[in-house]
Amino acid sequence: MLRVRVLAVAALIVALLAPSASQAQDPAAPTGVITGRIISAVGDAPIAGATVRVRGQQAATGTDEQGRFTLRGVAIGIVTLEVRALGYAPVSRGDVAVSPAKPAEVTIRLRAVELQLQTVTVRPEAFPVVAPASTPVSTQVYTAEEVRRQPGAQEDVLRAVSIAPGVGVTSGARNDIIVRGGAPFENLFVVDNIEVPNINHFGSQGSTGGPISLINIRFVESASLSAGGFGARFGDRASSATTITLREGNRERLSGELNVAASQFGAVIEGPLGENASFFANVRQSYLDLLFKAIGLSFIPSYTDATVKAVWRPNARDAVSLLAIGARGTVTFDNDSADDRLDNARVLAPAQDQYFSGLTWSRLLSRGVVTTTLGRTWTRFTTAQRDTLLQPVFESRSTEGETSLRTDVTWTTTKGLELETGTIVKYASALRYDAALAGFARRDAQGVPRPLDVDTSFSTLRNGSYAQLSWQARPRLRLSGGVRADWYQFLDNAVRLAPRLSASFRADDVTTLTLAGGRYWQAPSTIWLVGDAGNAARLRPFRADQVVLGATRLVGEERKVQVEVYAKRYADYPVRAFRPQAVLSPSGFDDASTDIPFGLEPLGSSGTGEAFGAEVLLQQRLGRSPFYGQLSASLNRTRFTGQDGTEAPGAFDTPLLANGVLGWRPNARWEVALRVRGASGLPQTPFVTDGALAGTLDFTQYNTERLPAFFAADLRVDRRFVFGRQQLIAFLDLQNVTGRDNGGAPRWNPRLRQVERNESAGLLPTIGLNWEF
Repeated sequence: MLRVRVLAVAALIVALLAPSASQAQDPAAPTGVITGRIISAVGDAPIAGATVRVRGQQAATGTDEQGRFTLRGVAIGIVTLEVRALGYAPVSRGDVAVSPAKPAEVTIRLRAVELQLQTVTVRPEAFPVVAPASTPVSTQVYTAEEVRRQPGAQEDVLRAVSIAPGVGVTSGARNDIIVRGGAPFENLFVVDNIEVPNINHFGSQGSTGGPISLINIRFVESASLSAGGFGARFGDRASSATTITLREGNRERLSGELNVAASQFGAVIEGPLGENASFFANVRQSYLDLLFKAIGLSFIPSYTDATVKAVWRPNARDAVSLLAIGARGTVTFDNDSADDRLDNARVLAPAQDQYFSGLTWSRLLSRGVVTTTLGRTWTRFTTAQRDTLLQPVFESRSTEGETSLRTDVTWTTTKGLELETGTIVKYASALRYDAALAGFARRDAQGVPRPLDVDTSFSTLRNGSYAQLSWQARPRLRLSGGVRADWYQFLDNAVRLAPRLSASFRADDVTTLTLAGGRYWQAPSTIWLVGDAGNAARLRPFRADQVVLGATRLVGEERKVQVEVYAKRYADYPVRAFRPQAVLSPSGFDDASTDIPFGLEPLGSSGTGEAFGAEVLLQQRLGRSPFYGQLSASLNRTRFTGQDGTEAPGAFDTPLLANGVLGWRPNARWEVALRVRGASGLPQTPFVTDGALAGTLDFTQYNTERLPAFFAADLRVDRRFVFGRQQLIAFLDLQNVTGRDNGGAPRWNPRLRQVERNESAGLLPTIGLNWEF
């Protein structure tokens, strides 16, 4: 198998070095088309008369009454757009990929500025003049190309945004996002205005992570991760909010793509639907099962997903969009040998069928916009783990379905006031849990087996409503305040209020000081309610009080330096009665025999905790320079107190964290990028090594040890080939180029009755091809 990989890599390198057909045979330079919209950052109103030009080329045009533009004759490759409009801060948008096969579709938002300030910024800048009120601090926005080209991302949008400051991962094999010491279940994910509990294949039930995202990275228009201090619009999460916006299909002509990546292959079709609508559709199939069988692994996953999106704009004021994403994941085992059965006995296998969908209507008002989304999320989990005799250790069959209706309104006035208000109602009518856990895998604090066998169903209803007012008090001072109210019918009709405040002061033309703080409430995951008959009565929403102070300085047009300090204080955090030293901090569960999975145990709400730290970020966007990159470093500490009052490091306490991406694009055909990640080892709890409890975690020494430090470097090389009106993008991605063993937490070997290392895969070379036609 290794020889096959080496030959495949060598063949790709030869192909990358060879001249393209267009270079050898066609002396005329091919061109492409860029279409899109220029709209207001507040209210989404179309901006007519804006000037759009391609930097360094002759292509230029203006926007029509609907804010739309079309640029033709654009040279193939990656270009930068410059946009100017009277009364708005000019913007440069780099990383626009132009292909001869299909038009590039972009949406660019401009923020209104006082007319007397327009002489301050002569040239367009790559970063916004003023951050949105909903995300005033700790927010990084990544463009489609920044997400797509990231080394080691494995076509996964979550892995791509995990380079943001203060963000870590649980292991190289998963995409769980750890934000400023918070557990993965504290993160909110919003896809095209739909709040989605988990956007992953084989996602962890009750949490947000998984091995790989089910969102096709080629449809991502932008991804924004706010690590804290966000406004009242986002709620029911204590740590972060990630907003993923999917692009529209092109409106020029029918086009398609065929692609092969690290773990899947797929096909895309997109184009116009009449004069005022467009669509795209995609199907992907993994070939992990073939790879795992070829290298002799006994754990064999496979997945399929499909995406459809259509957008209709009947006039200048209305837009209707429909999005549907569905996926299926299965896991099978090869139990032919005793060694295979031993390995499989330590794997909790999650099979899932899932979808989420949304119908959104946006209507422009005279000074704002109203957006309404009817959403639906649904997942069926079939999870099992068996021992070496193929007897069940854990079995769970559950369904979680929820329907939501959300309305958001943005309104501006002539006196520098901006009002954001909205409400979301969620009704879960299809919550069904049927789970059984063996007694030896569910022991109480005294080591007494407490087997679980539960079969229950119920419904939940919740509502979140908010209002936030922002005021441009002075030309350089912006103040914002809001409040959010959340009601949880299934938690004894609990009502929680969450005030949010922020201030932004432009000390000079390139330096901005920010301060934000507030209270953030979150309800327990519904699966936690069924682990004990008293959980529904004992559990209540938990909170995190946050404050963030930051400074941002722009250096030139495409660079920025950002420094932030933050503090979080938790209260009413879920605690574990059977593990009184610990709070509940699940991410992915790999082995139900070593600890109780998914919170299926007696829980309470007496936990407290704190997290604090400092972060520095240096970022350069691709533009006038062929180099781009982002470097960040964070100092963080997280501590929690469990039911017995014992304070210990949080399960995701990472004292030192560093992320970096450096890239070089010398011309329109080549690109080379390197991603480096480093972090202190996560805390771990040692095993009991003798006696009746051997092989279980020793919670009397909860989080007293640490894993080795994590370090990974990933290298990626991209090459574009043009064949008439078609384009082929080939890439070579070398994950963990140093071959470092970043193994996860140690495992218990029941046959040898001893702890053994959990080794990682080392260097993993992959190739990818994307043919656009």
